[in-house]
Amino acid sequence: MTIASGRATAVAEILWQLKRADKLATLSSIAERAEFSPGSNCRSVHSCLAAVRRDWPHLQWWRAVADNGVLDDEQQLHIVRANYEVETVESGSVVVKSLVDHLMNWNASDDVRDEG
Repeated sequence: MTIASGRATAVAEILWQLKRADKLATLSSIAERAEFSPGSNCRSVHSCLAAVRRDWPHLQWWRAVADNGVLDDEQQLHIVRANYEVETVESGSVVVKSLVDHLMNWNASDDVRDEG
């Protein structure tokens, strides 16, 4: 297994945890949880998400949000379908409303990690 595929597998497991908990997570927190560096502009995590979308299309990749909460059009569609509220901020970007309230609390969810 290559480093990239090992990382993608770890990210896939985290996405499964997020789905089970009905939570979101930032790209940086996913990388931290998977024990690798997110890379510049979270490029390492984006690469893993591309592999996840290709190899595990049933996983909810859209639960991995940018650290600043900004959503692209496709992600916004999934977020809204999952009943999360979004809002447009001053810059014109669309973000998850009250993002912090929807983020996974890894410390409180260690039991979910151990079950998976």
